[in-house]
Amino acid sequence: MSSFDYGVFIGRFQPLHSGHEAVIRSALEQVSTLIVLIGSARTARDPRNPFTHAERVEMIEHVFKHEVATGRLVLRPVSDHLYSDPAWCAQVQRCVDETILDLQNGGGIGLHGLRDVSIALTGYGKDRSSYYLKLFPEWDNIQLDSQYGTFSSTDIRRQFFQRIPVVPNTVVPDEVAVWLDRFKMSETFRGLLEEAEYLEAYPTEWGRGPFVTADAVVIQSGHILLVERGRLPGKGLLAIPGGFLDPKETVRNAAVRELREETRIRDEKGEIPPAMLASFIDDRKTRVFDHPERSLRARIITHAHLFRLPDRRQLFEVTGSDDARAANWYRLGDLRPELFFEDHWSIINLMVDL
Repeated sequence: MSSFDYGVFIGRFQPLHSGHEAVIRSALEQVSTLIVLIGSARTARDPRNPFTHAERVEMIEHVFKHEVATGRLVLRPVSDHLYSDPAWCAQVQRCVDETILDLQNGGGIGLHGLRDVSIALTGYGKDRSSYYLKLFPEWDNIQLDSQYGTFSSTDIRRQFFQRIPVVPNTVVPDEVAVWLDRFKMSETFRGLLEEAEYLEAYPTEWGRGPFVTADAVVIQSGHILLVERGRLPGKGLLAIPGGFLDPKETVRNAAVRELREETRIRDEKGEIPPAMLASFIDDRKTRVFDHPERSLRARIITHAHLFRLPDRRQLFEVTGSDDARAANWYRLGDLRPELFFEDHWSIINLMVDL
């Protein structure tokens, strides 16, 4: 008989490896139903998160066909909240509660119905990335004594994304090895390899930082001004206008300069002068974004400035320039996190209170 009604296992599974498989199988011996939360579910592809949520679901379903088919293993997505652990915790709590309610009675019972349900968080506290194991004291804990092997998904990705890709059959389930063999022949793989090579060479050419950048979050009439990146890394992804600080300028002036250079923003009279653009900055909202893992290039600390342009039926005209392949206005309600470069989705959410 199982020790707990439900277990919760959180991971990114980039990709699913034998260590993940061992944790899941061990947890299934102690819980009736295991809820696997797939992290970074709505993040754009990059060498750290190369596989989409749907692709990771496919990997897990290939390995655990019976468990998924019988409902003992349930897969759910969770998104990143890079600058707010409480927001991420709340998302995980809601996801687990809603999943259990759905499984018990099609969602038809009230929250009090969970009081008699036993829930345990499972995992292996291998490094600082497992800090989440301490964030849910309301759940019991199934802590594994040791990791399965000495490798990690990072090691697998490092071997995989190279000119002669290595599919580590000894440390990934057979079904995942077959999946990776197919993936390495795709155009998507080639694009990720190009970006991985760029990022590997970046510290040699530019250093590891820390570097200072300035970004412009520009709002007008329910729209936000975004650029499409024209170069690696993140080529083709959406980003807020911004860039590196010049040696003899303030961060505030850098945000204005980058905005003008990348978008050529203008009204009926022509390109808007720097002083006028600066007058639109809401200084109360200026904020530093400094998560250590916000960029794969180096340690980059950015200062985001909120530009509140006057509401009008005719939005200011913009044209992509400099590093930007294109510049356009987007309705705030149409934004999706998987379209954005690095942490720009998180920056927008916090600056605009989405």
